[in-house]
Amino acid sequence: MDCSLPTEVLLTHPQHSLGTVYLDWSPQPGAYLDFENKTYTVLERRHRYQLKAGQYHLSKIAVYVQPAQRPAERSLVDGRWVLGNINCRFNARSELLCCAVNPTGPCDRCYFFENLEQAGDSLHS
Repeated sequence: MDCSLPTEVLLTHPQHSLGTVYLDWSPQPGAYLDFENKTYTVLERRHRYQLKAGQYHLSKIAVYVQPAQRPAERSLVDGRWVLGNINCRFNARSELLCCAVNPTGPCDRCYFFENLEQAGDSLHS
């Protein structure tokens, strides 16, 4: 028996529904979702409830997405995936952007890349 709930995939701009899918995982903001041969970044997740017999029951999940390419560089930090090279001083430790100076990356060719260890040494000299 499938216990997953229907998940409506909504494009944020221009806002419209891409369709509904049953997922075996709970998409969180920052996660990547493959839907109809395209990749999207989940920006927001909302729960939809229905009143049955005097009680509210979770009936559907809606995820708001935008088209994206899976990042070449990401790391698992404290149980969540963050974009970019986490060894860079400017890394945002975010699921949605690499850093303030180069939000979409890539880190390996970034002019502003500054290794955390080297940055720490120069701050203390």
